[in-house]
Amino acid sequence: MLLTLLIVACSSVDCPVDSTVATMYQIRNSDGSELKLVDTLTVSSTRADGKDTIIYNKGINVSSFNLPISYSHPEDVLVLQFNIANTDSLVKDTVWVKKEDYPHFESVDCNTTYFHTVTDVNYTRHYLDSIVINNPSVTYDSQTVHFFLYPKSND
Repeated sequence: MLLTLLIVACSSVDCPVDSTVATMYQIRNSDGSELKLVDTLTVSSTRADGKDTIIYNKGINVSSFNLPISYSHPEDVLVLQFNIANTDSLVKDTVWVKKEDYPHFESVDCNTTYFHTVTDVNYTRHYLDSIVINNPSVTYDSQTVHFFLYPKSND
């Protein structure tokens, strides 16, 4: 009977229900407080086949957002497009996120996923003033803020 319990216990592994690995961006004022964007934000990236794809579409009044991260590319390139409120103006910034990918193994019964360590971030400065890496470790944790985005002030 003990042998039966051990066999059953070893084969019943719970794989993570939410196995999404994504980065969280939080928008901040120059004083460090959270900021809601009044401008509309759309983010696109390039897929493995070389075609552009929208990964975040028309966020309005957002103070934070999640973006997927590639599994096996050493660098993700993101294009942040800001439609300026009450105007026809469109401003784009490109963000390059360098990272190291490593496989995360839960169990033989679960799919292998990849976790990441962000090593560097570079960006253009048309709308953005700066981007700061807050937490370089990207895992299943959807509550961790990985990046702080600081837009240029309108002063």
